[in-house]
Amino acid sequence: MQDATGAGKGSAGTILITGAAGFIGFHLAQAMLAQGWRVVGIDNHNSYYDPALKAAREARLTPDPRYRPVRGGIEEPGLLARIFAEERPGAVVHLAAQAGVRHSIDNPRAYVQANLIGTFELLEAARACPPRHMLLASTSSAYGANTEMPYRETDKADSQMSFYAATKKSTEAMAHSYAHLFALPITVFRFFTVYGPWGRPDMAPYLFTSAILEGRPIRVFNHGDMKRDFTFVTDLVRAIGLLVGAVPGTDPAGEFDSLSPVAPFRVVNIGNGAPVQLMDFIAAIETATGRRADRQMLPMQPGDVPATWADTTLLRALSGYAPQTNLQDGVAAYVDWFRSFYGTD
Repeated sequence: MQDATGAGKGSAGTILITGAAGFIGFHLAQAMLAQGWRVVGIDNHNSYYDPALKAAREARLTPDPRYRPVRGGIEEPGLLARIFAEERPGAVVHLAAQAGVRHSIDNPRAYVQANLIGTFELLEAARACPPRHMLLASTSSAYGANTEMPYRETDKADSQMSFYAATKKSTEAMAHSYAHLFALPITVFRFFTVYGPWGRPDMAPYLFTSAILEGRPIRVFNHGDMKRDFTFVTDLVRAIGLLVGAVPGTDPAGEFDSLSPVAPFRVVNIGNGAPVQLMDFIAAIETATGRRADRQMLPMQPGDVPATWADTTLLRALSGYAPQTNLQDGVAAYVDWFRSFYGTD
């Protein structure tokens, strides 16, 4: 019997996850361990946000003897090459990156180091020790100034509006070149506004929830006229697990596929497929907390976009994926975790 990744239970092999102590990486590592994989997780626990949160996530993984933590930055020359040579992973999921649209305006060098140089180190390591399938995280921000919705993987995406998005789109191009030159099967997935328990403290759910519980005003940009394709984290990692077995070049998905004409390479959106008004998201947090938000209405921030919306046709064709978590349940789960982890009422 095969699991969702195409590997037999208990014999799934080794998967390398970069950024394994991060929000998504932690949830993915848990899911892959549950499916029978041995997981090698690399993370540098940097101080972009509280390293104690990353340590707490990792502490929930390390008791499993099938989990190997590696502390280090992916941009460190030779580190990933050594891990690939030692572990020979059958699958790789590259999540490590410097995240955040707004931070990229103030500290662009960090994005060059982690996103561009780090991804280069990964591609070189994979070139020397090719996995069966390598999957790289990108972002819905790669669609940039596109206004036609929903976003489709085959849409032109050449007008990024933040340096963060520009570096992520650059890693897509880098990955395509390696897929072509060295026959490396690579899937790039573009995430759409992921939220859920263990989420980052620089993201809207934390900022809104903490402010509401502490009686502080929340900052609502573009005067609330924004839509996001909010995606619950367990739905997202289930989609990643399903895509591990959908190797480019072996499983074409019809005329809407984003397969490259010259490489075993595709781009796949992972989203809920249904945009939500920002004010409705705030209302869901108010319901979950039982408190009313004091809203501070502000103009749009530089580098941000007014709406995102994923076309998930390709994802469904490749994996049968459908989201299972509605907004109200997802937000309630996040608020419950927040109160438990941070000890707030």
